[in-house]
Amino acid sequence: MEEPASLPQSGSSTPVTPQPSATPSPAQTPTQTPLSSVTNTPSPAVKSGRRMPILDPRNLIPIRRSSTRSIKRKKFDDEVVESSLVKSDRGRIKITPPQPEKQEPVVPEEKAPAPPQPEKKKEPPKRPVGTKTMPTKSSSSKRNKKQKTQAPASTKDLGRWKAQDDLALITAVQQTNDLTGVYQGVKFSCRFTLKEIQERWYALLYDPVISKLAIQAMKTLHPDVAGAVQAQALYSTDEEKLLGKISSNTQPQPTVDVFEDLLDKTPDIFHPARTAKSLHSHWLLMKQYHLLPDQSVQPMPRGDHVLNLSDAEDMLNDDDLRDGRDEILEHELAIADKRNKREIRHLEQELPKWQVQVDSITGINPQDFDNQTLAVLKGRLVRYLMRSREITLGRATKDNQIDVDLSLEGPAAKISRRQGVIKLRNNGDFFIANEGKRPIYIDGKPVLAGNKQKLFNNSVLEISCLRFTFLMNQDLINVIRAEAQKITPPTS
Repeated sequence: MEEPASLPQSGSSTPVTPQPSATPSPAQTPTQTPLSSVTNTPSPAVKSGRRMPILDPRNLIPIRRSSTRSIKRKKFDDEVVESSLVKSDRGRIKITPPQPEKQEPVVPEEKAPAPPQPEKKKEPPKRPVGTKTMPTKSSSSKRNKKQKTQAPASTKDLGRWKAQDDLALITAVQQTNDLTGVYQGVKFSCRFTLKEIQERWYALLYDPVISKLAIQAMKTLHPDVAGAVQAQALYSTDEEKLLGKISSNTQPQPTVDVFEDLLDKTPDIFHPARTAKSLHSHWLLMKQYHLLPDQSVQPMPRGDHVLNLSDAEDMLNDDDLRDGRDEILEHELAIADKRNKREIRHLEQELPKWQVQVDSITGINPQDFDNQTLAVLKGRLVRYLMRSREITLGRATKDNQIDVDLSLEGPAAKISRRQGVIKLRNNGDFFIANEGKRPIYIDGKPVLAGNKQKLFNNSVLEISCLRFTFLMNQDLINVIRAEAQKITPPTS
């Protein structure tokens, strides 16, 4: 059957005749054969006007060999496009060879195994080991649930009960015939409630499976372990009656030999694991807790003879509770008081000798100068009060003590330990002398090392990166100048 052929690359409805000189389409690789050779038709017939049969685009892709190794070379762009067309289940690339309509089917397609997967799943031997299907999970869970529900209630907590516990339980019940006493007196390997002890005892009596397992486990115990468990068995009533026949007032006190004779006379009453030493220890415990028949517990006083807490407090004398005078402590306190007063008096005497006082600036205008402040060196953070005729400026250290520590104002690493000295002369003039390495700027003028400069009111001092304002107490300076004029006679 022939139809109008239209190639997917051209997209036109007119018949296309292949030409040897035409360039290949983008989908064709450089190794692609001419179109006339693919269709196996001679070129003269094509030129005569015959129509081309319909071609499968997949037949235009050449067969490419691929490696089965895990490490492959890097693919080119055209190979990536070709390999993305057909993929197998495992991710390996499979490219079907070209199949023209008139040719026989290609052999690789017939040899390609395509077994139905559902049949594989139905066959148990061929199913993979690690795969599990939902029905098997549900069936296994249901089977487990059935097994759990079918477990008898008597085997509950079977793992908690050890062979030692069963032996101790049986021995204690045979001695006392009281499960409550067993619960209170026997120390098991783990903590059991009274109900659990009762259930275990009834299971040992009436459940043949548990009874058989418990007997087998107790038979496997080491003789020393079994003997230690039986040695701790509770004492029966008959045993305590025989021990009570030994009086508590016996002089001298009964020894182990007495209990040895008692054990030899009545071996059928005492437990086989009893020894003379254990009987002696138990008798001492009975005597300690007044459980022997010849011991009597004194009754509590009745009526008004009972002394309560309030009566005991009334009987106490408060004077007896007071401590007497400790002369040594009072002497030490007096000495410490004198020492503190002496230090306070010394500080009060040194107060007028202070040359500089540092106050923090809060932004509020400071109060007026007092009678002792000659001048003020005001900075950005602190202000220094000059109360003597000579003060030193610089950076304070452990070995060098100065009057004005400039490090309180800001960074003073580049300031000398003794940077300068401010002096007040008798005529009321202030001078500053530079004794450091760096210059001091007074109103913008440098004062080099070893030089002096007169200070005026509101003079600006710059030392390194710190700036201060020098303020003088004009009233006090005027008084000093007047006194200086009186002392010095006028020159004629």
